[in-house]
Order: sequence, then structure tokens, then C-alpha cells
Amino acid sequence: MAVRGFQSQAPVLGQRVYVDDTALVIGQVVLADDVSLWPYVVVRGDVNAIGIGARSNIQDLSVLHVTHDGPYSPGGLVLAIGEDVTVGHRCVLHACTIGDRCLVGMGSIVMDGAVIEDEVLLAAGSLVGPGKCLESGYLYRGSPARKLRPLAAQERDMLRYSAAHYVSLKDRYLSVAENAVGK
Repeated sequence: MAVRGFQSQAPVLGQRVYVDDTALVIGQVVLADDVSLWPYVVVRGDVNAIGIGARSNIQDLSVLHVTHDGPYSPGGLVLAIGEDVTVGHRCVLHACTIGDRCLVGMGSIVMDGAVIEDEVLLAAGSLVGPGKCLESGYLYRGSPARKLRPLAAQERDMLRYSAAHYVSLKDRYLSVAENAVGK
């Protein structure tokens, strides 16, 4: 597992966190309890802060980054991911805010200053442009992402299920790793 500081900032990992051996976590990053980072994920908090809420999972090949404080971005922009969030394979999240119980579909891009409110399902391959806000309780799709319809009760349940499934899977990975060390 590659978890390393940058300058005076070091990542903070909660309890029962899983960071795959091929993932990279740098700098001012806080991973809450039961977070999982899967193969080849990069979480780079070198020029601003990244926070990932409890029970959220970031899947293979995703890249998470921030915006620095500068003349064109006073104060910079952090990346904040809520609780029980599933980020699909090969996503790019850059200096945005993702609410609780969201699913960011595979290959999606969410750009600077964008806000995805709680309980949003963002379809695979979608693009959320800078500063856009996706309203809670809807399915969005496309490039640029457009509101399609309200989420059905079953889809809202699936958002919780997805996060819980990844907590269970990460626990299995942690168990295998602990057993290997004990032998």
C-alpha cells in the first residue's frame, strides 16, 4: 500500500480502511472508517484537502485530485465525498463535492466546483461540468449530464446496497491479508 505524506501533510486513515497495494494516497487526505480504495486508484491531496466519508468505495483506475490556491482559484477547491458513496471504475473526480449515498457510474468525470447532492445516480460515462449542481433524488446521464427522472425507491435502496456490498468485500480482502500475515 502506498500511503505517503507530502510536505507537512500526511494521510489519515480511519478504522478498517482498505487501500489496495497498487493504490496511491498522497498528502492531505482523510479516509473515514470502512473506506475502500481499489487497484490503481490515485488520491492526490498535494495542493488541497480530500475527504472520503465512511463506507465509501473508490473503484479501480479512478483519479481524485483538487485545485490549488492561486490567482485564478482563490483558496483553491477541496474534494469532498460523503458517506456510502460508490465511485465506479475509471472515474475522475476533481475538486468537487459528492453527497451521501450517491453512485458515480464508470468512466464519469466530475469537474471543479461541481456539487452532486445526496442520493444521486450518475450514469456511466457522464460529464458534470465545472460549477454544476445535480439535485438530490434524480438519475442523471450524458455529456453534459442532464436530469432524466426521479429515482425509484428500488434505486435508492440500491445506492445503500452498493456501499454495503463494498464494505463486505473490503472486509474479505482485509481478512485475507490478516491471515497471510499471521502465517
